[in-house]
Amino acid sequence: MTVEGRIALVTGGSRGIGRGVVESLARGGARVAFVYASNSAAAEEVVAAMQAEGHECWAIQADVRSKEAADNVVSQVLEKWERIDILVNNAGIIRDGLLATMDAQQWQDVIDTNLTSVFNFCQAVTRTMMSQRYGRIINMSSVAADVSNPGQANYAASKGGVEGFTRCIATELARRGITANAVAPGFIETDMTVAVVNAAGNEIKKKIPARRLGRPDDIAGAVMYFAADESSYVTGQVLKVDGGLTLGGL
Repeated sequence: MTVEGRIALVTGGSRGIGRGVVESLARGGARVAFVYASNSAAAEEVVAAMQAEGHECWAIQADVRSKEAADNVVSQVLEKWERIDILVNNAGIIRDGLLATMDAQQWQDVIDTNLTSVFNFCQAVTRTMMSQRYGRIINMSSVAADVSNPGQANYAASKGGVEGFTRCIATELARRGITANAVAPGFIETDMTVAVVNAAGNEIKKKIPARRLGRPDDIAGAVMYFAADESSYVTGQVLKVDGGLTLGGL
């Protein structure tokens, strides 16, 4: 599977899963623009690494929660490369807390970053993809949409929303040659999950049939499938990449 000659836009692309996705798309032949929130050093490191390998890569700082910012990012990419073929909505945060003590800001920050940003960028690229009669939209969900974890009401709600949103837009856009799918990672070794993993230790691995945590490359592989032409007849689906965590075995 390759994405040779395609133009890709990735949100949350400077670290963790996002970086793995950016690198995979670039190495697969796409020109890749990615959005990052504030860590310019990490973003510059990704760009430098990809350029050193001979790939076109571009970092754009923006607040994904802002509709205006999303529109501006898409406009910049279109001005530079004239089209957008692949959109990967990966930006996400956690602000865990039990319902009884969760404040409104914890709720809103997660919903705005994890869910509203998906709407912002999907809407921003829709007209372009429709006129091209081609597009690949991949939204990042989580097994948290299906598996209940105390203290993650906000996170679970945001990811459940992502999955419902993805199915809906898939039906709207399919006739224009646009697919929309979601990837739902399990426990992946990233900066965002390090606190959870450190607290639970080997107990997490015991719950995973594969007996290991996932890596960003595991998720990037799933994204590459949905981004490639080979998945043209697959839309509205959620692919769990979790080592078997959600199988529910004894």
